[in-house]
Amino acid sequence: MSKRDYYEVLGVSREATEKEMKSAFRKSAKKLHPDVNPSPTAEDEFKELNEAYAVLSDAQKRQVYDRYGHAGLEGQGAGGMGGMDFTGFGLDDIFEQFFGGGFGGAGGGRNPRRPRKGRDVGHELSISFEEAVHGTTKDIDVERVEMCDRCNGNRAEPGTSPVRCTTCNGNGQVRTTRQTILGAMVQTQTCHTCQGTGESIPSPCMRCRGDGRIRQTRTLNVKIPAGIDTGNQIRLAGEGEAGSNGGPAGNLFVLVDVKPHKYFRRNELDVILEFDINMVQAALGTVVTVPTMHGDEEVTIAPGTQPGSVIKLRHKGVPNVRNNDRLGDQLVVVNVTVPKKLDNNQKEILRSLAETLDEDARPHEPEEKGFFETIRDIFN
Repeated sequence: MSKRDYYEVLGVSREATEKEMKSAFRKSAKKLHPDVNPSPTAEDEFKELNEAYAVLSDAQKRQVYDRYGHAGLEGQGAGGMGGMDFTGFGLDDIFEQFFGGGFGGAGGGRNPRRPRKGRDVGHELSISFEEAVHGTTKDIDVERVEMCDRCNGNRAEPGTSPVRCTTCNGNGQVRTTRQTILGAMVQTQTCHTCQGTGESIPSPCMRCRGDGRIRQTRTLNVKIPAGIDTGNQIRLAGEGEAGSNGGPAGNLFVLVDVKPHKYFRRNELDVILEFDINMVQAALGTVVTVPTMHGDEEVTIAPGTQPGSVIKLRHKGVPNVRNNDRLGDQLVVVNVTVPKKLDNNQKEILRSLAETLDEDARPHEPEEKGFFETIRDIFN
């Protein structure tokens, strides 16, 4: 199988500078290294990339390649960085040798001793419709990792202290040197004895077993603001899991779920209530008492009220969760009920009424906005 052009492999032009080639190699190596690329062809592509850079980064080999191509390099050890296979090394090791720093900079930003923020914790809380409208406070039980109260996060049994790790001399890392045809190669790895902390614990804390943290269940009081809705989150800063190495605690996020109400429904800040009246009340008009989330209200039903009519009660809805002074409205959807059972006397009264009405059954001519459109507008 013929080899691809080395410039094509690196993705640079034949006039590319050493700096441009180095940058192209770093960029491609981060994508192709088998440690980070699960593709079955990643290892072969990475070897090809190594080989191309080994040639083009060497001024003498590049001159030969530019003049004679792949044929001119036969027998000169052009493949795989002078015959070496780097697929067994991590990216930090490769960049340490060729560019004087780890993957993404010296140390790779992975110092085990740096302060680390604790994990965020999630908790689901179910509340009633009324509690969501008016707000409330709730006690919740949260299981989380906290700083050990016996050793105060020191990891050592009280009366004792951590000591410097003798394996890494307190550095948290160990360096090993290997002789290769490229010279001495130095690898830096996290100390396996202290796991990078630089300290060993001769007498681990009996409560946390030398971890510095323990798992606890705490009861927290959560304030639920008025106007909250399903899917809203309440953030409690610093109430998540404890950090490590002196890092801050994480946060607690309370995810709210509002239970449905028997009668009321919510549409943003408005509350919707369907209210039944009989056909006589609809025809003659009346005054009815309607429940709201803020107490009962007397509502006037105008004579001739039609099914699906909507009566708006201003400022009887849900407060804005960010501005409680702003309230939505309550929309009362009027349902006109027709009796299913009548006694003889009632039937006779209705027959007499029917004879006085000049409206017979006939097709209905649609109005500009009919019943179904009104309902759709309310619930959408």
